[in-house]
Amino acid sequence: MRRVGGARHDEVMNTATLRAERLRSHRLTAPTRTVADAARHMLAVQSQDFTAGRWALAVRSKDPVGLPAVDRAFDRGELVRGWTMRGTLHTIPARDLGWVLQVTAGRQRQQAASRHRDLGIDDDMIAATVRALTPALRDGGRTRAEVFEILEGIGVDPTGQRGIHLLFTLTIDGLICQGPVVPRAGVAREQRFVLVEDHIREHAYPADPLAELFVRYIDGHGPAGVADFAWWSGLTLGQAREAVERAAGRVQQVDEGTFVALQHPRRAAGAASVHALGAFDEYYISYADRTTVCAPEHLAAVGPGKNGMVRATLVEHGSVIGTWSHASATRHTPPELFVAPGEPPAVDAALTRFARFLGD
Repeated sequence: MRRVGGARHDEVMNTATLRAERLRSHRLTAPTRTVADAARHMLAVQSQDFTAGRWALAVRSKDPVGLPAVDRAFDRGELVRGWTMRGTLHTIPARDLGWVLQVTAGRQRQQAASRHRDLGIDDDMIAATVRALTPALRDGGRTRAEVFEILEGIGVDPTGQRGIHLLFTLTIDGLICQGPVVPRAGVAREQRFVLVEDHIREHAYPADPLAELFVRYIDGHGPAGVADFAWWSGLTLGQAREAVERAAGRVQQVDEGTFVALQHPRRAAGAASVHALGAFDEYYISYADRTTVCAPEHLAAVGPGKNGMVRATLVEHGSVIGTWSHASATRHTPPELFVAPGEPPAVDAALTRFARFLGD
């Protein structure tokens, strides 16, 4: 057995133990004090569904956490949203955005290059977009619709995903991010695009960003392996292996190819046995092999489906037992259960917690 970080464990971790350790790493059974703490611990949570991304932080925080508390963290500049990896929107602590993109932007550019050629996005179009948006975003930012109006004004057609890909490019180039939440009646679903140099007041500068990315992934997602990290980060397997080597001494290897953090959060007394996790939640989505937490015969029901969606899940003792929706949380429709829960009242409690988060 190879030593990493001075740790050696000769017994292979069984599935029940692995699930229990992941629940703790994800801060689902060891919740943080605030949503900002949850974000720092997780580093990046998938958030193309903005409501689900905010719930991902709330469900990892101590009760009570309502949606306004998460939105205030965005408004204060503690959290931002951007295309941090895999060409997918993630919520991330504002101070960590720059160094994460330092690691992941190159790979994202490679993966987007063909699509950008199809859309006619070239250096001249990007430069024109920067010239038009930089002054416009200085006084509090602009919504996506307002940005697209500006693009139309300089002769750039934002339709056909061209506008989104330009915003993606300016994000991974470190110019913009999504910051303050646009207020509206009910659940706000939109943010303003702002300039990084104006909006983010503090930047982290880890000595080795590639190693730091692996360590932070293991802190928030372990136990996990190299293939899991490569999937989550969008990096190549070669880059992922290099990250592991450079992180030696900062993680533990518990069996062949499985890594855990050097320090573990303490499981909370009376931690919930059932969690209602949102669409695209990190507990399910951020691993190359999801059969550890979801039976193979249920993977298709959770997703990703043909439309790319990954449904909200009910997780009991670390295992996916069904899916749910906002209507389930408000008791308008029952959740779709794959197996009977061991503790039915715990399912109701988990759904009620989400309803309270929204203020329903």
